[in-house]
Formats: sequence, structure tokens, C-alpha cells
Amino acid sequence: MMSDLPFTFELDAPGFRPSHYDNHIRRTLSAMRGQYLDQAAYEALLAEGDAPLYEVYELNRPHVAGELLHGISIVHPGKVGEEYYMTKGHFHTVLETAEIYYCLHGQGAMVMETPEGEWAVETLVPGRVLYVPPRWAHRSVNTGDEDLITFFAYPGHAGHDYGTIEQQGFRKLLVERAGSPAIIDNPRWAR
Repeated sequence: MMSDLPFTFELDAPGFRPSHYDNHIRRTLSAMRGQYLDQAAYEALLAEGDAPLYEVYELNRPHVAGELLHGISIVHPGKVGEEYYMTKGHFHTVLETAEIYYCLHGQGAMVMETPEGEWAVETLVPGRVLYVPPRWAHRSVNTGDEDLITFFAYPGHAGHDYGTIEQQGFRKLLVERAGSPAIIDNPRWAR
């Protein structure tokens, strides 16, 4: 329940789900159609069942400047072919807004890029804070064998633009090669 008073919530290990939340988003494999490089592996995995890939627990705040939207993101372990489970990824609708992530559990990476073509991949491990600057699309990727759990916060008026990423994905992909994460060019990305 939203309040104009200060509030607290607990993030107890090992699950780090907030002690209270207003919205729970559960994205499954079917919600990521077209986002994985190996479509044959995707279809084969989907035929086995619509596995949960990630969850988001949000605390309700007004979607206006001056507020901070925040919550917990949990990306489950797994792969589609060689590509690790990941979030959809997004730009902010208000492109000139940033986001902060604090890794609580697991291991992974944040894949990021700008509309102009700059890109970066930063490792996420417990205790690491990641600042995603304005203009950078971002996607969490779980490269480990446990849940990747992060706390996030961003401006209330930022919004989410998933459509741009859905069209052709990110310029770079994170895949497993020889038992370790490797960054490769996305061959579907139009140059």
C-alpha cells in the first residue's frame, strides 16, 4: 500500500524477496520469443514447458519526477543453447534517466548499449553496485548456477521502452564457451 510517509522493508537472505511488495512480475520463456540467438534450442526448451526466467518484485510509488521506483530482480539460472537466461532489457522511455543496481546474490553481468553504438558488459557479484548512466539500455544476465538477485532504483518518471530491444536485441550477447561466459557479436543486429 502506497504511503507518503517514510517506510522500510526487509531483504532477508537467501531469497531476498522484499518483506512486502505491491507488484510481482514473472517472465517465462514464452515472453522472450525472438530474443535468443538459437531459435531451435529455444523452441525445444519451450516444448518441455514454459520455464520461469526471471521475476521482479516492485514497491509501488508514483511514476513522476522526484520519486524513486525500486524493487528486486531475480534472474534464475539456465541457458537457451549457449546463451544464458536474461531479462528482456530496456531503454528508459525518458532516455536521459539513469538506474542503480546493487547485487545481493549470485553472479552475472549487465549488458548495456547506447543508441549511438557504445556498449559495455559489467560483472555483477554480491556487494557490487552498478550505475547505468542515462541513454544506456540494459539487460541482466545470470552466468551462474544460482539465482542472480539485484536491488534496483530509478527515477519515477523514467518509464520502460522494451520495444526497441525486442526488434533486434542487443549488439552483444553473453554465451557460455568452454565453461565460461564469453561476449560475442549479435549476428542478428543490423549494422
